[in-house]
Amino acid sequence: MHDRPADTISIPISALEHHAYCPRQAALIHLDGYFESNLDTVRGDLAHAAVDNTGTRHDRRGRKIWHSLPVWSDTLGVHGICDTVQFTDDGPTPVEHKSGRYHPGGPADLQVAAQVICLREMFDAPVPHGVVFSGRDRRRHDVLVDDTLTDQVTRTVHAVRALLNGTALPPPVNDKRCHRCSLRPGCLPDTVTPAHLFTPRPAGDWLD
Repeated sequence: MHDRPADTISIPISALEHHAYCPRQAALIHLDGYFESNLDTVRGDLAHAAVDNTGTRHDRRGRKIWHSLPVWSDTLGVHGICDTVQFTDDGPTPVEHKSGRYHPGGPADLQVAAQVICLREMFDAPVPHGVVFSGRDRRRHDVLVDDTLTDQVTRTVHAVRALLNGTALPPPVNDKRCHRCSLRPGCLPDTVTPAHLFTPRPAGDWLD
């Protein structure tokens, strides 16, 4: 994996979720190494604490549960860690734990779909879906990883790799996504960008 050329270096699966939420956020974290904590990120850390100890156990049904399982895909060129993987006779199923609400079709779906693709490749087994566990409603949400979602993961991988191979930050979005983003102090989404400073304003209408 480390012998790959720069344009195919493996990228973290978490970067896919960040990019799906906001490309500028992904660049700040994975290109500039900038990160800040807020109430939401601390709540997320606490939610992961129960599953961050690497190892295996069995649930009440006798199913094998693996916590913090490293996964990767040489085909996609991604790597990451699954919060939890449940092993049954049908194969492995990743479970991604989130502290907040679940949004169908949101960034978490992309993240768990990438984990599914990795497990398919690693275990050479059918893995039809992943699971997002929402701490807000204490529910499991199945995410079917079909061809459409697989294609979306692939496109996002290409977009993130292009972003990390570049040097420029994407422009700030300055919308509702920024309100609870912990990177807002360094991102400065509501600051006028230098390009705007040199853009001529339209001529005014004068009343003679």
